[in-house]
Amino acid sequence: MNFTPIDGSGLVDGFCLIKSIDQKTSSKGDTYLDMTLSDSAGEINAKLWRYNKATHGEYGVNDLIKIRGMISQYNGSDQLKIEKIRHVSPEDGVNISDFVKSADYSGEQMYDELMGIAEGFADEDLKRIVIAILDDNRLALLYWPAAFKLHHAVRGGLLLHTLSIVRLAEGVCRVYPFVDRELLISGAILHDIAKLSEFKVADTGIATGYSAEGNLLGHLAMGAMVIDKYAEKLNINPKTAMLLEHMVLSHHGEPEFGAAVRPMFIEAELLSELDLMDSRIYEMREAVSAAPAEDFSARVWAMDNRKLYNHTRTDLNKKTELF
Repeated sequence: MNFTPIDGSGLVDGFCLIKSIDQKTSSKGDTYLDMTLSDSAGEINAKLWRYNKATHGEYGVNDLIKIRGMISQYNGSDQLKIEKIRHVSPEDGVNISDFVKSADYSGEQMYDELMGIAEGFADEDLKRIVIAILDDNRLALLYWPAAFKLHHAVRGGLLLHTLSIVRLAEGVCRVYPFVDRELLISGAILHDIAKLSEFKVADTGIATGYSAEGNLLGHLAMGAMVIDKYAEKLNINPKTAMLLEHMVLSHHGEPEFGAAVRPMFIEAELLSELDLMDSRIYEMREAVSAAPAEDFSARVWAMDNRKLYNHTRTDLNKKTELF
């Protein structure tokens, strides 16, 4: 977080965005606010103890605020205890876009790259269904995150994750020339397409929660339904549609991780492995870049609750090389 230290005791102040907020009751019966605060550098859990609406004001998701508080460690992670809080005023001269973490590239740049790849397909069925789905969802894709809290939970994160997997797939196909390149890349482009319906997302590109469909069905089942709908509409070969649907339904690999079925052909297996690789490398980069030099990160839930080591031999701030 881009907070300014006030003194050497851990007291900081600064501007940030409320990503999530819940009003709760402590074991002592006191009301408090449990928040996730974010800016362009990252996010932090924050608590406002003994919350009183009349004294502190009323706050909601996507509000810009200024805070002062103390950062300490709780269960291996940074936590902010808020001492002062207020809404941002026009006199502060801050813009909401300055507090939203974004993908390394613009949504337009990543979208155009994916569309150009699909337009080059020789398989007409794969070309038509991928282009149609991309075209119909262009506006949302330009800013949609890939997650609510985990990997690529940033503005444009869904396209960044998708294009990263497509680039990895291109490399795999050069090593394994027997892989159906266009099928693998089509599956990569469409594997998370139903996240456009799974999350509730503000105009800032920050996910604020799950939709009813997201909670009840999940993006794997919903993604297969999207492919089925477009396949019927476009008269796509039933076998081609079935292969794409299987790739979407199986890309989480194992049932305990949400997969409806395990991958049953090479391209489905590769998609599952590449999806896992990209999500884990993203999580590791985020955690290690926040760790002190020659030291360990806090435990990372998404990485089996491991601590990760910052060996300092590489520059973790380098942009992902997609172009």
